[in-house]
Amino acid sequence: MITIEQLITRIEQRQPITNKAEISAEQLRQKFSSIGSLTTAGHNQLSFLADPHYISSLAISEAGAVLVTAEYRDQVPATAIALVVASPYLAYAGASQLFARESLSGGIHPSAVIADSAVIGEQVNIGPFCVIADYVQIGARSSLAAHVVIEENTTIGTDGVIKSQVVIGHDCVIGDHVRLHAGVSVGAEGFGFAPTKDPSTTGWERIAQLGRVVIGNHVRIGSQTCIDRGAIDDTVIGNHVIIDNLVQVAHNVRIGDGTAIAAQTGIAGSTSIGKRCIIGGAVGITGHIEITDDVTLSGMTMVTKSIKTAGSYSSGTAAMPTANWRRAAVRFRQLGRD
Repeated sequence: MITIEQLITRIEQRQPITNKAEISAEQLRQKFSSIGSLTTAGHNQLSFLADPHYISSLAISEAGAVLVTAEYRDQVPATAIALVVASPYLAYAGASQLFARESLSGGIHPSAVIADSAVIGEQVNIGPFCVIADYVQIGARSSLAAHVVIEENTTIGTDGVIKSQVVIGHDCVIGDHVRLHAGVSVGAEGFGFAPTKDPSTTGWERIAQLGRVVIGNHVRIGSQTCIDRGAIDDTVIGNHVIIDNLVQVAHNVRIGDGTAIAAQTGIAGSTSIGKRCIIGGAVGITGHIEITDDVTLSGMTMVTKSIKTAGSYSSGTAAMPTANWRRAAVRFRQLGRD
């Protein structure tokens, strides 16, 4: 159970609660079990109004406390505690972490295989059947779930959370407060090959990938995402980057601080993406280009050349009846002939 006082402390790490002085000592001690929507929350749950479209649900909400802006404070039911903030959604994000459950066992499981030369920090949890290779360093309070593999000479910072079946290749550098979800691959061999005279008979010559993967602090990487090591230079993920599930980051890619990337995006090799970019789902980005800071790419956009001006970019066509799409496709081909 989480008290209002604990909620306030957590939320104010990001923004002030402007009516804090009006909350009584008794209300500060009130306890909450979870978070619910305005329509489903009960008296022992916290809720929030992030979108004015749901204002009608606020008046009838049975939530025990509601995060709202000053504009809607007077519409909070008398039975609820109003917590007034500039951004209820940001406040909800912070509060949600107090109610989250981390299923991490304590200590080092006896089935884990840990090299004698590995350096394991204080209060580190290592789950069943993990393999920690030579000269690996794991920072304090980091937790590894079952079946994690960390290859030699890799460094992991403090307070990391690494879920099951994650594989981290050799010589990688992982920062502090990094979350790697199930099945993530960091530092696998990049897709680099040189064609022979006739690949159909003599194949392709593999290019050894000699770089590393370097991941900054406060990074979150979703399940089954692959971040390949550099061919010569490193693949670099900046601080505060968030990456969704099933994203491919090829060798030598550089992603700037604070960028967000949604699922099924593919980024080809040696591309540089700036700070604070927002990349929608299923975006394709070709190799050897640069995308400047503060660029937004809507879902399924195909980027084939550098973007040097901040702004929002889109490509592709939205869903429409097939007959209409076929007529539009004919016209599009005709435009290409002009």
